[in-house]
Formats: sequence, structure tokens, C-alpha cells
Amino acid sequence: MRQILTSGLLWFSALGCGLLAGLYFAFSAFVMTALGRIDQAAGISAMNAINVDIVRSPFMPVFLGTTLSCAVLVVLGGLRWQEPGAIAMICGGGLYVVGMFVVTVVFNVPLNDQLAATDPVGTSATSVWARYLTDWTFWNHVRTIASLAATALFIVAIAGR
Repeated sequence: MRQILTSGLLWFSALGCGLLAGLYFAFSAFVMTALGRIDQAAGISAMNAINVDIVRSPFMPVFLGTTLSCAVLVVLGGLRWQEPGAIAMICGGGLYVVGMFVVTVVFNVPLNDQLAATDPVGTSATSVWARYLTDWTFWNHVRTIASLAATALFIVAIAGR
């Protein structure tokens, strides 16, 4: 039974991490650049709209479910660390939870909150938007790399089992 649960969690985590890596990659590769090229007020308004809609979308169950699944895999791997694929499972889960979830909570969400509190045409908007574009995108790169690396590690774990 534990083998079936672990296999299911590995597949779910690999797919979830891969899906989220693709989303974060899109933002890093072109969405943030495009938002930075349009009028500041329009860019801020668009990003604020994205931030409102994303928490009401299917993104949230995937985001939270993948994080929970990865955390469970760290525990399961730790309990059976000597089994084939366990180290990749632990590393993938830990990397994802820290490099994606913790980074999101500690860096991206506070930047989103600051942007939401900014008047898009106010005097402070220019500095807030410039900082947002660089800082948020940097941390999004971290999330992209962590999610993609976790996907690879889960594939290694699946192949090793």
C-alpha cells in the first residue's frame, strides 16, 4: 500500500512541479517583460488583476496540492532513505517546498501585496513598479528553477524505483 501511495505521490508531484515550472517560466520569459514595456499604470493594473484571478483559479489547488505532496514525499523518503530513489525524492520535495513555496510566501506574495496597495498613477508607483519588475522576476526565476529541478528529481526517483 505504501508503495502505491509513494508512486502516486511521485507522479502527481512530478506533473504538478512540471506544470508550475512551465507557468513560472512563461512569466519569467515574456509576461513580465511585456508588462514592463507597456504603460506603467496599465502594467500595474494588469499584474494586480492577474494576482486577484490566480487565487480563484485552478492554479491554487495545483499549487497547494503539489506543495503538500512534495512535503509528504520528503517525510516518506526520510523514513526509507536507503531505498532506491529515496534521496532524489527527498531532494526534489525539499527543493520544491523551499525553492517554490517558501520563496512564494516570503518574497513574491509580499511584493504582490505592496503592488496591490500602490496607486498605479501615484508618485511612488514608478519606484514600486521598477522594483517589482526586477525583484518579483528574480524570485520567479528561482521558483522556475526549483520547480523544474524538482520535476527532474522526481523523474529520477520514479526511474530508480
